Amino acid sequence: MKRPTMADLARHAGVGVATVDRVLTGRRPVREETARKVWAAAEAIGFHGANAIRSRVLENRPAVRLGVILRKERHAFYADFAREIEAAARRVPEVNLRLTVEFTASSEPGELAERLVRLGGRVQAIAAAGADHHDVTAAVANLRARGVPTFALLSDFAQGQREAYIGLNNMKVGRTAAWLMSRAARRPGKVAVFIGGHRYHGHALREAGFRASLREYAPDFEVMDAIVTLETRQLTEEALLGLLARHGDVVGVYCAGGGMEGVIAALREADAEGRVACIVNELTPESRQALMEGRLVGIFQTPLPALCAELVPAMIRAVDRGPSETPGQRFIDAALWVPESL
Repeated sequence: MKRPTMADLARHAGVGVATVDRVLTGRRPVREETARKVWAAAEAIGFHGANAIRSRVLENRPAVRLGVILRKERHAFYADFAREIEAAARRVPEVNLRLTVEFTASSEPGELAERLVRLGGRVQAIAAAGADHHDVTAAVANLRARGVPTFALLSDFAQGQREAYIGLNNMKVGRTAAWLMSRAARRPGKVAVFIGGHRYHGHALREAGFRASLREYAPDFEVMDAIVTLETRQLTEEALLGLLARHGDVVGVYCAGGGMEGVIAALREADAEGRVACIVNELTPESRQALMEGRLVGIFQTPLPALCAELVPAMIRAVDRGPSETPGQRFIDAALWVPESL
C-alpha cells in the first residue's frame, strides 16, 4: 500500500499542504485547534510523521505537576487505583501532565503527613488516601498556606483545610449495607462490625450508617462493638475466628474497612458459609472469588474510573484557580455486587 503523503494528510485534515508543513516543522505558529486536527488526521490515515506532529502539539501545552499518595502498593485495589489515575491523566489533552504516584509503607498518620509535606515541594496539587489525624491536618494546612491544594480520597481527612473529598458517600454505603444485611441474614441475631481504625473517617461513617439503619428498621439485630483490624489480614482472621467460637448466634459480619481478606479466610476456616451473611468493601480477585463461592452476600465497590475521571480535572482546576475558600465534597455512587451480578 502506498504510504500517505503530505497532500493526503492535508486533504484528510481539511487544511492546506503549507499548514501541514508548518505543523511538522514548527517554523511558523499554527493554532492549537488546527494542529490537533492535523494530528487526528495523521493518526487516522497512518501518516508516517504522526509521532512528530504529536510532539509538536504536546510540547506547547502548559505543564501541570500532580501528586497522589495511596496505600498498600501490593494490594490489588490500590494497584488498580494507581493504574486508573494514570489512565485518567493520559486522557487530559489540555495540559502536559506530570503525575507522581507514591505509596505509604504503613498506616501511621505521621508517615502520611511527612510524605504530604515532602511531595508538596515538587507538585502543584496532591490527592491522598489516609486517616484523619491532627498531624495530617497540620500538613494539609501547611500545603494550603503554600498554595498547594490537597484532595482527600476514599476516606475524608483535614476537613476545613483540604480542597475536597472525592469518594463514596460512606454514610449511605453503611445504611445500604444494613438494608442488605437485614434481608440476607437467615434470622435476626448478632452482627459483627470490623473497621480498619478509629481515625478512618470513612469507616466511622459506614459503621454509623449501618448501626443507625438497623436500629431504625431492623431492631431485632444486635450490632456488636466494632473490632479494629488495623487493616491487617492476620489480625482480622484471628479476631473473627475467636468471635465465631465465642458467639454461636452471630448471623452477620460487616467489614466496613480493610482486612476483608482475613474475614474471608476466617469464614472458610470456620465453614460459616450460609449461616453467616458477610458484606465487604471493594471488588478484588479474592473478594470476587468469595462472592462466587457464596461466602459473601455483597461487595460495595468504589468505581475507580469514575472517581479518577472526576479527580484529575478537579486537581487541574485547583492548580489553575488556587485553593478554594469553601472546601467541599464530591460523591461517587458505589457499585453493589451480589452473587447474581457475576
